[in-house]
Amino acid sequence: MIDLYTAPTPNGHKVSVALEELALPYTVHAIDLTKGEQKAQAYVRLNPNARIPTIVDRDAGDFAVFESGAILIYLAEKTGRLMPADPKGRSLVVQWLMFQMGGIGPMMGQANVFFRYFPEKIQPAIDRYQHECRRLFEVLDRRLEAHEWLAGDYSIADIANWCWVRTYRWSGVDIEGLGHLRRWMDAMKERPACRRGIEVPVKVESALRDEATARAWAERARVNVQR
Repeated sequence: MIDLYTAPTPNGHKVSVALEELALPYTVHAIDLTKGEQKAQAYVRLNPNARIPTIVDRDAGDFAVFESGAILIYLAEKTGRLMPADPKGRSLVVQWLMFQMGGIGPMMGQANVFFRYFPEKIQPAIDRYQHECRRLFEVLDRRLEAHEWLAGDYSIADIANWCWVRTYRWSGVDIEGLGHLRRWMDAMKERPACRRGIEVPVKVESALRDEATARAWAERARVNVQR
């Protein structure tokens, strides 16, 4: 049994999607970031960085794993799925996973901060991060032109990147002309485990289509950005 400590963010969804794909039994512990629950002493003992997500593997002596990429690797290696065992295949998956961890995630995260959350709109910063997101999307599009999935077979690399890229509208990034990226996004969305995973711990997608609700969501998120 896996205990999953999470919130409805792309990093949180990476782990819940993987758990759904792997059909591993897990218990959800929702962390309210706006209330600072990630700073609670009991949680920091599990995750010294005081962020989400975190898992605790009860079958492995209550072994805690933090950082979403590390969790994905742990789950893949634990089950022998979603990542090849051979060195080259494993490396390819890890490369595209790190592409998300070091590029897609941080750049979209900063785009969100300046485009959505900061009350003062600093246009050069907005432009800088949105343009870099678009450049990274173009890297994915070129890769997907010749490959169905990012790293050979479907893997944790696809899960990690999709959970962020699917939120492109929230970051204010255009995907016009990126047909291969859109084909891959549609294929991901059709997977039942992906659809279930992005509703953990709560479903937020439909609410954010309404502009007033989106503004309220951004206001709550601004509190967390400033913590």
